[in-house]
Amino acid sequence: MATATALKTKAAASQRGRERAKISELQTFTWVGIDKRGVKIKGEQQSKNANLVKADLRKNGINPQVVKAKAKPLFGKTGSAIKGRDIAIFSRQLATMMAAGVPMVQGFDIVAGGQSNPRMKDMLTDIKQDIEGGAALNEALGKYPVQFDELYVNLVKAGESAGVLDTVLDTIATYKENIENIKGKIKKAMFYPAAVLAVAVIVASILLIFVIPQFESVFKNFGAELPAFTQMLVNMSRFMVAYWWLMLLWLVGTIVGLVFLYKRSEKFQHLVGRGMLKLPVIGQILRQSAIARYARTLGVTFKAGVPLVEALDSVSNATGSVVYNDAVKRIREDVSVGHQLQLAMAQTNLFPNMVVQMVAIGEEAGALDTMLFKVAEFFETEVNNAVDALSSLLEPFIMVIIGVVVGGMVVGMYLPIFKLGAVVG
Repeated sequence: MATATALKTKAAASQRGRERAKISELQTFTWVGIDKRGVKIKGEQQSKNANLVKADLRKNGINPQVVKAKAKPLFGKTGSAIKGRDIAIFSRQLATMMAAGVPMVQGFDIVAGGQSNPRMKDMLTDIKQDIEGGAALNEALGKYPVQFDELYVNLVKAGESAGVLDTVLDTIATYKENIENIKGKIKKAMFYPAAVLAVAVIVASILLIFVIPQFESVFKNFGAELPAFTQMLVNMSRFMVAYWWLMLLWLVGTIVGLVFLYKRSEKFQHLVGRGMLKLPVIGQILRQSAIARYARTLGVTFKAGVPLVEALDSVSNATGSVVYNDAVKRIREDVSVGHQLQLAMAQTNLFPNMVVQMVAIGEEAGALDTMLFKVAEFFETEVNNAVDALSSLLEPFIMVIIGVVVGGMVVGMYLPIFKLGAVVG
């Protein structure tokens, strides 16, 4: 009996392998044809050869004019990398179609057909083929863990088990959209300080390498001792001209080394994470963002019917902060031994009293997911306001920094001329 079952399993696997091989034999053809109205149309179709494409076109009332194999890219797959916002848009599109009663396979066909990114289109086509072969949606999505993380797959699995996949997909779509908006705000908040430093360094380097040497040749004709500030700028310029390549190498090496160390060392990750949270303005934004993502993710998983301990397990890597991720793991351990969520959160000293109290009310009233969503909405609004305030604050700050750098160098270069004018006068 066991042998017969093993043979059946092996035969099924062989059949799936043959089906995969057939799919891999298909080529993509581009075609141009004339429809019944005499209008020229064009499109793409997968088939074994061009003759089959022409036959299919004629069946659909299209007179084929040109049918040719689509050229393959020289350097692997074309298209940009699949981003989180692409997954958010896909989630919303699939949720909308399933809510409207469109079959899942057809929904994947429609979404894939509307993709301009070949990578995204290929991924959705592969997932659709797995579903056609009998795989559950969560299993098909699980083949792409980078694009569909454990949380996403678990939510889909819970929706499939409960028979409310369309509702869960709608919840996931809203969740992904909110999370991507928060990520965008954080990137914007981090970009401005980096931009200030980068612009200041670039402007200073241009002046030191190209402008100050021109003044130095003029100063040599004076035959007088240069002011201390001017001499300092001249010495910096000489060093930059002689060793610019060494400084560039040092800068690149430092960045690569820090990134490598951050990825390999948990201690360094925690050091950077704690340091970022202590920064003025930006630290507050990062803290509010982590709380918003924690509340939003936990609310979504709990609403989908996932037990609280398992939900916390999924949330542990979703806050965007190493410090808060560790805190969530401690919360999970406390909840798993019988502590209330609000008490476990209070023990971490990372959540404001207002958040703890709202969670306590949610636990008492049996509406934890609702209160978590309210917490998420509040802190998402706080992040939006803080980023807008930071942008308004940094715009004049950028001008001040550039003004001080450029103005200081200009004054330093003209000091000998002012000094000479005073002597002549």
